[in-house]
Amino acid sequence: MTQSIHQPATLGILMVKTAFRRYQGDIGNPQTWPFPVRYQVVDEAIPQRMGHLGEHALLEPFKRAAQILIDHGVDGLTTSCGYLSWYQQELAAWSPVPIVTSSLLQYVSLRQILPANRPPLILTFDESTLKAEYLTRVGIPAEAQVAGMPADSEFVRSIREGDSSVNWATLAVEVLSAATSALQRFPNSGALLLECTNLAPFSALLQARFGLPVYDTLTLVNSFQAALRPSHWDRGAQWTL
Repeated sequence: MTQSIHQPATLGILMVKTAFRRYQGDIGNPQTWPFPVRYQVVDEAIPQRMGHLGEHALLEPFKRAAQILIDHGVDGLTTSCGYLSWYQQELAAWSPVPIVTSSLLQYVSLRQILPANRPPLILTFDESTLKAEYLTRVGIPAEAQVAGMPADSEFVRSIREGDSSVNWATLAVEVLSAATSALQRFPNSGALLLECTNLAPFSALLQARFGLPVYDTLTLVNSFQAALRPSHWDRGAQWTL
């Protein structure tokens, strides 16, 4: 056996340029991950542009940033914003290593897992901008159930303005409140799918409050990493049932 089999993959994370506080569980906090990660900021990518990617030529900046990570030897790539489903097809076709741009990629498999009458509910940063092409580009029906964080919430404001002073408890209350309202609108939801990577620190709270499976950037990236470097058992102990 070569030593490389025992080593975890290094994941490259393409980061939107932001300044808000990233709590553990956020993709941008390295303590979130039990394996090595390498970050690369895409300077041209700011939060205000993510909901309007059709109006901004950001594919090439993302490719340049991805190439830096690839040159450092990463085995796979992901991003810090679920809206980058917009570029999934283009980046996957271009990249020499696998890439998962968005937690939204999990939607198609969830429709196979959940009862037919209980579709996933997508909880997003901004419902007004997560529209058809962000969804259909990764196989999600344009009419999928989508609900967003309130535009006047501290969650939204802190990300857009780069305010790092907002505490975790304030954000948690807002996320739970937004999910409560969303599930009142879509009571048949079979799972929560968190588009926004910054919602992931609150996944356990959401599951405990509503009793629904919660899929987020962590469920996506952890399974992605597990495929890049499966666990090495080295002829582990036998077990007989």
